[in-house]
Order: sequence, then structure tokens, then C-alpha cells
Amino acid sequence: MSDSIKAVDWVDDALVLLDQTLIPLEEQYRSYTDVDAIIDAIKRLVVRGAPAIGVAGAFGVVIAMDEAKRNGSDAEALERRIDEIRDARPTAVNLAWAVERVCRFVPQGREAVLAEAKRVAEEDRASGDEMGRIGADWLIERLGKRPLTLLTHCNTGSLATTSIGTALGVIREMHNRGAIKEVYADETRPLLQGSRLTAWELKKSGIPYRIQPDGAAALAILTGRIDAALIGADRIAKNGDSANKIGSLAVALACHEAGIPFLVVAPESTVDRSKASGDEIHIEIRSDEELTHFRGIQVAPLDAKTFNPAFDVTPAKYISAVITEKRAYEIAKGETL
Repeated sequence: MSDSIKAVDWVDDALVLLDQTLIPLEEQYRSYTDVDAIIDAIKRLVVRGAPAIGVAGAFGVVIAMDEAKRNGSDAEALERRIDEIRDARPTAVNLAWAVERVCRFVPQGREAVLAEAKRVAEEDRASGDEMGRIGADWLIERLGKRPLTLLTHCNTGSLATTSIGTALGVIREMHNRGAIKEVYADETRPLLQGSRLTAWELKKSGIPYRIQPDGAAALAILTGRIDAALIGADRIAKNGDSANKIGSLAVALACHEAGIPFLVVAPESTVDRSKASGDEIHIEIRSDEELTHFRGIQVAPLDAKTFNPAFDVTPAKYISAVITEKRAYEIAKGETL
């Protein structure tokens, strides 16, 4: 199923994105050949999810080189445009990581950069399979091979990656092993990535699910409905502190109180070992309109002030393990990344 979902692709010298702002009502792919449009797509969440943003940014460097050639821009102007792509969303480390990785090949020319961007995408696809296997092994070893009810927050599947996903990839692997009873998908306010995107992917995969409001997650966990919770991450500090979609911390606290596993699933490229702890992770603040309006319809008083952080940081002490394509880091036991 994941092969039929391509959140990010490269076709006919253009970056092609599945417009996630339209799902589940429409499945529309858009082609991008200029830098401003790519930056807008990243900021508006046409493409989202740390790994997918990273791949989009890598291909975006190729677009920047093409644009510079068309405009006759010099190397300094090209560097500024690449910086704009890298900085389009500051919390997700994968974007800067991927852009900087392919930039090393700029002196070798466009085709070298394109080849490296394709390698970034291929490595992401391979890492999804490994995270799925490692995460499923971890859960089954600790909870037994039985149908589990799992909770997930935001969207961490094929729409957020170029693979089967991170946390949702583990869920898919568990489903393939006959070890899923049901998945509780938090709706994920304010943009509903859970009810719009995760539910859409679960339905396509044939995995039993139900949607719940974010505010119901703690009740579901503390009343024994949930066996474990899995989330993705946009940046993970060296000590295991993890930044993810706002609301993740509340899920972690509830899991800690209930004594059930709380897993963070993300590729090694999401681990930022230059950050000692979550205190050093910059949290993106989104616009007021995301809370005061929905699809252009006003749902709050005019000029209402908001507090709209895109992410929160879950301290390592509340994380049972961080699953990457390399291994399971037992964060709750004091391991660091």
C-alpha cells in the first residue's frame, strides 16, 4: 500500500508533492520547479513529516540550481536561496540535515546533487523497513505476541516519509504479524493530521482504527484501553529528549502514569547530537489563523490571541525507547543516543 502513496517524488526534472492539505477530500499531486513555491509548500504543510521534508529539501537544492541557471544568478545568490529552503521550518532537523548533505556536491554540478538527493530518498525508504522490524520486535518481546491496541499521535506514515513510515511503519509491521487489535489515532489539533491523514492511511492499509480527540488520549490510556503509544519525532537531542507534534508530551505523561510503553520512532537523521537536551531545541510557533479559522471559516472571535506551538518536547525520562533503523535505544534505562 505504501508504494501507492508518494508524498515526495522526482519526475521530469520537477519536485512532485502529494498535497496533504487536501487529504482526505482530494488526492492531488503538484509539481514544483521554483524555490519560492517549494518554500511555501513546506511552510503550508503541503509536504510535512520530518523525513519527507528532508527529502523535499534535498530535491529543492536541485531546483535552486536550475533556477539560478535560468536567472543567471551567481554562487552567492544561489547560496542564499538554498539557505531559504533549509530554514523554511526550523524544528525538523531533517530539512537542514538533508540540504546540507546535498550541498556538499554543488561544486560537482547539478547531476551530482540530484544523485545525492535520490540517495537521501532511497536511504529513507530502507530505514522505514528497519524501524518497522526493530519496533515490532521490541513491542512483542515486552508485551507478548498478542493483538495489541496502540495509540499514535499526528501522522508518521507514508505521508510523512518516503517509506512505510516511522511510528506508523511499526504499526504496519505489527499488523502484518497479526499483532494489532486496533489503533487509536489522536485527531491532532489544530490541523487534524491524525483524523485527516493517519486515519486515511490506516483505512488504506486495512488496519482497524478509531479517531479520538486529543483530550481523550489520557483517559484512554489511564483506563486500560491502550497497550502502548508510538509517536514520531522532528528532532531528538543527544540525551533522548524528543520534539514532536504538540500534544505528544501529554500522551507521554499519561503513559508514564499508566506504566505502559511510550516509543519514539525516527531515523538516525532525526537525532541531533549537537543538542545536549531538549532545552536547546527551537520550537516553531505557527500562525494565529490556524486556531482561529478552519479551512477559511472563522471559528473564534476576531483578533483573538493564540498560543500555537507546532511542537512540544518530551523529556527522555518519559520515553521507554527511541527506535531508529540502527537499534532500539533504551532511553528509560538511561541510554543516550
